[in-house]
Amino acid sequence: MDNIVILTGAGISAESGLKTFRAEDGLWEDHPVEEVATPEGFARDPDLVQRFYDERRAQVLAASPNPAHEALGRLDREWNGELLIVTQNIDNLHESGGAQRVLHMHGEALSAWCRACDARHRWEASLRDGPPCPACGNAAMRPDIVWFGEMPYQMDRIFGALAGAELFVSIGTSGAVYPAAGFVQQAREHGARTLELNFERSAGSGFFDETRLGAASALVPEWVDEVLAG
Repeated sequence: MDNIVILTGAGISAESGLKTFRAEDGLWEDHPVEEVATPEGFARDPDLVQRFYDERRAQVLAASPNPAHEALGRLDREWNGELLIVTQNIDNLHESGGAQRVLHMHGEALSAWCRACDARHRWEASLRDGPPCPACGNAAMRPDIVWFGEMPYQMDRIFGALAGAELFVSIGTSGAVYPAAGFVQQAREHGARTLELNFERSAGSGFFDETRLGAASALVPEWVDEVLAG
């Protein structure tokens, strides 16, 4: 086994104090997701949306990686084969935990996207007052987040990785949000072994060869030890 693809969701960051993207009541940080996670919501009330992501940015900057992130960082350092960590999370905790082979399919809280020139910039400050884009000077920057109705990033690269994967691992995902929920089936179609590490069974648990239940901070380091031990 040389080629591993890992999908991570909100469950891996929950133990670092970051709330899941969408609670059972349809709210994210007490806001209906339609207000703060759609292009229509941004067009209707840009100040609300910018304020919301300013708060998320501050939360991410204050959060620390937990043992699950650190274990994947160790796997990244020590695994000599192919590895891609595809995360649905907008935080930077994989990188803070030491991982480098990371793809943020839903964007990043610490990035701003200029709609005028299409440039993206590392961003830790507020966007509410319309700061100028460092590349073109226009005040047209928005959070670099994939909202509902928008295409996730680098899907061709993800599909290519899934086609070559020998092991597909899902960590802390609900199994209910597409297209990520379909990754396990695509990996299986190409012959990959599949493993789910989750706090509870997900909507997609039936598609995995094996499911292990428990806290990510315990399950992920144990699994990484197994992989690196051969």
